[in-house]
Amino acid sequence: MKSLPSATLTFIFFLISFNAEQSFAQTITSEPKIIGHRGLIHEAPENTLAAFSTCINLHLGIELDIRRTKDGALVILHDEDLNRTTNSKGKVFDINLLGVKNLDAGSWFHPKFKDEKIPTLEEFFTLLRNANHKDVLVAIDIKITDNTLEKEIIALANKYGVLNQLVFIGLTINDAQVRYKLKFADALASVAVLANKRENLADALSSKYGDWIYVRFIPNAEEVKKIHGLGKKVFIAGIQVAGNEPKNWHLCNEAGLDAILTDYPFESARLFRSKKPN
Repeated sequence: MKSLPSATLTFIFFLISFNAEQSFAQTITSEPKIIGHRGLIHEAPENTLAAFSTCINLHLGIELDIRRTKDGALVILHDEDLNRTTNSKGKVFDINLLGVKNLDAGSWFHPKFKDEKIPTLEEFFTLLRNANHKDVLVAIDIKITDNTLEKEIIALANKYGVLNQLVFIGLTINDAQVRYKLKFADALASVAVLANKRENLADALSSKYGDWIYVRFIPNAEEVKKIHGLGKKVFIAGIQVAGNEPKNWHLCNEAGLDAILTDYPFESARLFRSKKPN
């Protein structure tokens, strides 16, 4: 169990419980988009609606992970097993949705989050639609694939009118077949292709069905300009930006990147806010 500073707990519960996000949100919108890795991993249990709702209301982006239950439901969970983030053990794909929904996915983080549940993808899309914050970018990390998964995700996204807020990562960045299935389900789906190193950039740019280039290095301004010139966007993840890395976040901003995935979305967003003119 994590021990949170009392000030952090007070802040997060004030936001979640009293819907006081709007006055703060107006001050932290920034470019590039700041994406919270699994939500707010330092303030709330990862991949839960408690974390996601606060991100959305603060106009922060979200990265989340998709898996299936035994009866085929799409749920949001990073690990394939339940050991680390719930009060149970075993594989999520061995348990039906009803069983998954009976688990406590919050107490491991802090007692204040007792009985927080593993959300379904549909529950998240409902939350996203109802918030109506169109500037919130969501990175969908596809952890598994099968004959129908991509089609089901796209159908749900279209049902709730949120497809244009999504970028697909995870298996997508390396697997051309997953990218194809997403695009086949809807040509408007935004999918990412990996450029792990600078020397991989040309191949990524030539890859089929790639709308975003997913990088694990910091491109320079010329490289970003080339990517943008081809009608694509740039999403950075990895050790250079995941931690509290203000210098690297600034480099990304100066080069013109479109999205940064980090474990420190509050700090990153505040950094860019502090540099905005009064």
